[in-house]
Amino acid sequence: MSGWNTLLVEQEGPILWVRLNRPEVLNAYTSEMGTELVRAFAQADGDDSVAVVVLTATGRVFCAGADVSAGAGAFDTESGEGAKNFGSADGSRGNSNFIRAMMDCRKPSIVAFNGSAAGVGLTLTLPCDIRIAADTAKFGCVFTRRGLVPEAGSAWFLPRLVGLSTALKWCLTGALVPATEALAAGLVSETVPADQVETRARALALEIAANCSPVALALTRRMLWHFSGDTGPGGALSVDAALNIALGAKGDVHEGVAAFLEKRAPDFPLTVSADMPATPWWPDEPENRRQGNPA
Repeated sequence: MSGWNTLLVEQEGPILWVRLNRPEVLNAYTSEMGTELVRAFAQADGDDSVAVVVLTATGRVFCAGADVSAGAGAFDTESGEGAKNFGSADGSRGNSNFIRAMMDCRKPSIVAFNGSAAGVGLTLTLPCDIRIAADTAKFGCVFTRRGLVPEAGSAWFLPRLVGLSTALKWCLTGALVPATEALAAGLVSETVPADQVETRARALALEIAANCSPVALALTRRMLWHFSGDTGPGGALSVDAALNIALGAKGDVHEGVAAFLEKRAPDFPLTVSADMPATPWWPDEPENRRQGNPA
């Protein structure tokens, strides 16, 4: 697909491949990349032919972090030198709010770390659902070593994924951690040799696309992201029964049960664009934001 400067975006069957594509600078992040990530995930969200997004990169490194080609002033948005990394001087990212775009996307997402990721190169992946890494990859929350604090919402995401103790260790030391430590902590779900990362991500994406209802997937990822941080099950209980009652009368459940009994692959009739039930409890639901509804 044309029209991309920092990404390669290609559809392969039910998979939308989104590849960071600045290998000459180790895929260093710029605000243009953030803007294009917003476009890519919005494209996936609105296209019923896309079942899964796979985020990976070209070259030997996933992302080395923010582009620091401006030198010591690379993060100085007040002087203008850091604008290409971080957007405006008031700290807003404008159209580069890729975190919200990833969270709002109703399609599951897989990260295939073909190599190491540091700084924003790591934090931009945290809203994704499944992470697979090359066994040679290293990961770094290096912000304190640059005089910065964790960004892209990572102070919220990282402790949820790896636990507070590990998040504190990684962020306060700013040290690079090997793939083995990332696996043990739960940052990544599995590691494979570097030359098998895309193959494994493709297989997992195709398994999801072939066997799971797109509407059920969209609702499930929202439920897990939203309710897993609650102090009790009350929030989940307030929606799960109602959703299953509503879904039980629709074609996907009928098809899912029939496919199971007939020992065949399912052909789910519902689409995310037309048949997604309302999720007023989802804080980043675009419809909620338009109407000013509370989270």
